[in-house]
Amino acid sequence: MYKRLIILSAIILAALCGLVWLGYHSIRIRAQGMEGKRLGEFAAVAEQIRQDVNRKLDEFIRTEQNRPYTDYQYYYVPENIAPGQQQMTVLRSPLGGRLEHGLAYGNFQIEPDGTVNTPNDDIEQGQKETDLRQDFYAKAVSNKENVRDNLLPVLSELTPASFKMNFGEEAEVLLESRQIAPDQVELARDAAFKSKGVKSEGFEKQRGRNYPIESLQSPDQEVQIIEQRRSILEQNIASNVLSPSQRAMTDALAQSKSQAETSQTQPAQMAELYYEQQARLQESQAETVQVWIGPFETIVTGGGNAQKSIFGGQVFLVRHVKIEDRHFWQGFQLNEKKLIEEVKESASRFMRKGMSFELSQTENGQTDEDVAHWAVLDFGFGDLVLNLKEIDPGWIGKEISHLRNWYVSIVAVVVLAVTLGLASLWRNARTQLKLAQKKDDFISAVSHELRTPLTSIRMYSEMLEKNWVKSEDKIAEYYRNMRHESERLSRLIENVLDFSRIQRGRKKYAFNAGDVNQCVAEVVEMMRPYAALRGFLITTEFGPLEQSAFDSDAVTQIVVNLLDNAIKYARNARDKTIAVRTRTDEQFIMIEVEDRGPGVPHRQRKRIFEEFYRSGAEATRETAGTGLGLALVKKFAQAHNGFVEIANAQPTGAIFRVALATRM
Repeated sequence: MYKRLIILSAIILAALCGLVWLGYHSIRIRAQGMEGKRLGEFAAVAEQIRQDVNRKLDEFIRTEQNRPYTDYQYYYVPENIAPGQQQMTVLRSPLGGRLEHGLAYGNFQIEPDGTVNTPNDDIEQGQKETDLRQDFYAKAVSNKENVRDNLLPVLSELTPASFKMNFGEEAEVLLESRQIAPDQVELARDAAFKSKGVKSEGFEKQRGRNYPIESLQSPDQEVQIIEQRRSILEQNIASNVLSPSQRAMTDALAQSKSQAETSQTQPAQMAELYYEQQARLQESQAETVQVWIGPFETIVTGGGNAQKSIFGGQVFLVRHVKIEDRHFWQGFQLNEKKLIEEVKESASRFMRKGMSFELSQTENGQTDEDVAHWAVLDFGFGDLVLNLKEIDPGWIGKEISHLRNWYVSIVAVVVLAVTLGLASLWRNARTQLKLAQKKDDFISAVSHELRTPLTSIRMYSEMLEKNWVKSEDKIAEYYRNMRHESERLSRLIENVLDFSRIQRGRKKYAFNAGDVNQCVAEVVEMMRPYAALRGFLITTEFGPLEQSAFDSDAVTQIVVNLLDNAIKYARNARDKTIAVRTRTDEQFIMIEVEDRGPGVPHRQRKRIFEEFYRSGAEATRETAGTGLGLALVKKFAQAHNGFVEIANAQPTGAIFRVALATRM
């Protein structure tokens, strides 16, 4: 049996160890899953930001691509002029009066001769009116000088012969003319991560990735071809060739037919000569012309505010415009400040719970150790690093720690339960083994207890039957012995039957009012001959007791078993006196049986009331009995809501005290 228990315990412990390992491994996988899921959320947010920025730039570049080329001049003639109208209305460019237009800053037009014109060239007339106007004039002049000093040298690499090329070839030449090389873009990207020690080529492995922004690269834009009346075209050219003061004088000349004599200034003569030449040319040319407008291309240059740029240089978007044999460039500088604001606005809208962001290249180029995901917005000509951060970087660790605590608690409970279960299993096994041993001892004891009185009865009856006994005294003695053995046999059988009934819950008690002293006295008188036969003297000492309800059979069994137990274990005592006493207190009626035997060792005082328990081995035990007498005494006392206890007698011996609750 123990071998099977050992195998079962080993299997249970192995399963428990496997469960602990599996749970710990599951927590690790859970932690990795939470980190992967969170990283996926950051990547999804970065992709949403990329799409939103791309959408904004698409709308911006579409608006600029569809912008009429005449908006880049400070004056233009509207298209709705009636054919043949001599005096054409000249309007102010919608780009005039301010430098910023969304993501565009400082629109300009570069003429074939290298002259830089802007929609704000006429601002000089009012530049001294207010301080604000003076500041704007200074910025407009600075922008014009920046285009002339930094962008124009790049465009000047186009040879004059290139103006005779077809439109597609000129676009290729423009792409080749960028001043910032691709390797410089990689250097700029490395610088963005220098403070983190992250190399750009390993970026994909460092919780980040590139998010291409292709809107400003214009891969899908096509050349626009529009038809325009020659008269409007020539008027636009004339309006922007003359200075503002010359244009005012020309308009005055056209409005008055009689001012030929009073307007002989040199500028007026130049304007009149120009109109006459254009009129002669118009007679020999078609009434409409085609205007070819190319897509915007990106050029990154140095100089100006290039050192402050997030892209490592000034970003210009230019387009090539061709009208017959006249070629010129139009464009603007990318407004990086506005671009950063748009990126921040997009990032703010898509941030999820527990997330924050920063643009590292706008925060002194420093990245934070708490960055959960780096999103590199790749514009093609440069990168903008968006750091997505956890507001509470340790929340995953806290969740895993909380889960681990729960897991440890559960495992502790399981281990405790398994330990208690195994301990209970082993204890029950030992109990069952001990009980089996006790039952074996009980069977052996019962066999002995039954055999002894039966043998005596058979022997006496056989001698009497064969008339071998002639003495009347002997005959009376044999009959007396047969009666005693029969009583002993009856007590044994009664004990076994009572214990069986109690174990099965079928024992019934009849509580009737009576005198406990009388019941105890009758039992003592019944046991005197049995005790006297073995040399014992029973004395009684009854205290005054009131009428009480009790089961007379149970009380009889209690006294009989206590007296029988005293006779068996005090057989070698010098003083063979057994005292039976009764007394009462407020709650219990006490029945005491005192002997002068060796007493009961302290460690056995609880065990002797267990069923089948007998001190010593059954094979070497000198006392008779089945081990049920004292167990029944305890059961009967508990049935009367009482108890049983053992006390030491003086000078030797033991006092068995049974308490029965008083009831009426």
